[in-house]
Amino acid sequence: MGYSDERPHAPTLKETHMSRLARPTHGRMIGGVCAALARRFGTSTTTMRVIFLVSCLLPGPQFLLYIALWILLPSENKVQSKAQAAW
Repeated sequence: MGYSDERPHAPTLKETHMSRLARPTHGRMIGGVCAALARRFGTSTTTMRVIFLVSCLLPGPQFLLYIALWILLPSENKVQSKAQAAW
């Protein structure tokens, strides 16, 4: 009657954006850190930027953390070129 035993599988980490944390080449304003974190955690980039700006009002090393992530996170095009080189 149209019933199927096949159930849709849950996406694996490789199938979701959560598999790799990389700064996107499109949709970034300064370094792409907020865009990368938004993609990683499934929120909008605007929400992540607002969270970052509000967190800057609190004491702590938020700005230094942003710079460190900007340096440490690879750019999306570098990740893609490494993946293509592996094939």
